[in-house]
Amino acid sequence: MTGWLARGVVADWLDNLILAITDPVRREYIVPLLMIVYVLLWTIYAVLAKGSQDIHFDMGETVVWSRNVTFGTPKHPPFSAWLSRAWFDIFPCADWAFYLLAMTLAGVALWCAWRLSMQYLSGDKLALATVLLTFVPFYNFHALKFNANTVMIPLWALATWSFVHSFRTRTTGWAALAGIAAAGVMLGKYWGIFLLLGFGLAALIDPRRRAYFRSAAPWVSIAVGLLALTPHLVWIVTHRFVTFTYAMQSHYDPLRNVFRTSLEYIPGAIAYAAIPILITLLATRPDIETIGDTVRPDDPDRRLALSILVLPLVAPPIASIAAHSGVTSLWTMGGLTLLPAVLLSSPLAHVSRLATRRVLAIALAAPFLAIAAAPVAAFLIHLRGPDNHMAHYRLLANAVEHVWHETTPRPLSLVGGEEPIINGIAFYAADAPSTLDIFNPGVTPWGNQARIERDGIAWICPASDLPCVKGIAARIATGPVGKRLEISISRTYLGIAGAPERYLIVTTPPR
Repeated sequence: MTGWLARGVVADWLDNLILAITDPVRREYIVPLLMIVYVLLWTIYAVLAKGSQDIHFDMGETVVWSRNVTFGTPKHPPFSAWLSRAWFDIFPCADWAFYLLAMTLAGVALWCAWRLSMQYLSGDKLALATVLLTFVPFYNFHALKFNANTVMIPLWALATWSFVHSFRTRTTGWAALAGIAAAGVMLGKYWGIFLLLGFGLAALIDPRRRAYFRSAAPWVSIAVGLLALTPHLVWIVTHRFVTFTYAMQSHYDPLRNVFRTSLEYIPGAIAYAAIPILITLLATRPDIETIGDTVRPDDPDRRLALSILVLPLVAPPIASIAAHSGVTSLWTMGGLTLLPAVLLSSPLAHVSRLATRRVLAIALAAPFLAIAAAPVAAFLIHLRGPDNHMAHYRLLANAVEHVWHETTPRPLSLVGGEEPIINGIAFYAADAPSTLDIFNPGVTPWGNQARIERDGIAWICPASDLPCVKGIAARIATGPVGKRLEISISRTYLGIAGAPERYLIVTTPPR
């Protein structure tokens, strides 16, 4: 690789790209264009790699929420539901559209990180920083599963970018944007409390804290953020803090498990950032003095960036022990926005043009290599069989709607059964139904008895799942029954049929 990247046509092309990324005029359209291409390429990868299965049931759940909630959901704050509703008001309920949404969020986060890196870096360092986060799986592989975690990624990046601007300039506009963006993170997932904690602590330990807190900036951010959060806060109170209850119950662990997950959390978070760290070490070849200047910078702006990066990452294990709640490093998805700036901003660190070319070449090739491998990944998943019946959601949706419309001419309004299956069916069903979880109806409060009597419901579960079958039998014992049948479902991929599975479908027509 060194030879053809040191000279020749490819080296010249990469040099032109580096100059375009760092040029104050051309970078304003070149970098967004690169981000758009990145989003499209990874969307293509997702469509191919997941061609033997349907969307993840978490994604289907956000769509169900979008049809039933206003300022909160039974599990999480409402931003993912709002975004799903806005997106699918424009795009069809199709796999490719969902993967495009997920990757668009990652692209927006990368753009915000690049804009923020411009405050600390220039030249080849800026070009390197532009692609450094693409080596973190949060911005491609993990980003493809749209849920409350991935929604935080662009919001966290926007909040970080605007807060740094607000702290440094103390201008009202940036302060207001910081407040709105931070509120957006909280409306995505309550994990955003660690972002707010990081902002607050970073400001308090900064030597410029007196000038900042004497300005209007922090108070504008707080006021605007609280105003944006007010509808959700009112919803929480009126719904008896249901989201807090869900968070505490679903993640509660015995103290020994909490200590274990807390000890695993920091190494796991570092592992997600390991490739950018390794790339930086290879590209800059730092000595001890440079490493020391990176981890203990003298410059207050660089120290602020380090604090905002590190504090939200190290606080969760302490909080988890206090709350008896397990943590996982996967939840750090949004917290790496400042990683390129922190790794590369030391004036003692130097990046050669050859090293920049190498990193750019690998970053540009990675999506194409992933696309080439995607059909193989899909085929292997098909042979193994995806978890949680994810090969069958689309086929089941067709079957359920067919049986339903043989029962009644009314649209299918409710699908009942186990949560993974019914969330997947709800996404693919043409009638856009809501759901009722037969084991935990509290997470689907819109599926109450009054609605069943008014609109009817189609029940479905694997025929081998006896608790689910018995649950359906108990629910239909006192009501009208439409049709009942068992069907065998098998997905075919590349002409090869997957393992079949039998499902029970029972319809309850409207009274």
